[in-house]
Amino acid sequence: MLTSKQRSYLRGVANTEAAIIQIGKGGVDQTVIQSTREALAARELIKCRVLQNALVTAGESSELLADALKADVVCVTGSTFVLFKRNPQNPKIEIPTKKNPKPSKK
Repeated sequence: MLTSKQRSYLRGVANTEAAIIQIGKGGVDQTVIQSTREALAARELIKCRVLQNALVTAGESSELLADALKADVVCVTGSTFVLFKRNPQNPKIEIPTKKNPKPSKK
């Protein structure tokens, strides 16, 4: 569970990133879940986009993927959303904590 400060920090980090997962007419199926799982393992923070012809909204898609992958939804804006899941073996993103309130951006 992310705090509001952590969400704000991650939203800023994701602002410059491009959407790497696109959800189309097929919705959230096993292929999308598997590719999102692999992307989260590699990057920890990913931006996803829901296409206009999709049968689900960005909010629905984000919740479905977050539940399936045990990830956190950082934000949903229009047709895009951002997911975060910490990689316990190889963490790449340092998020703000009480001990380290201002981590350096990589």
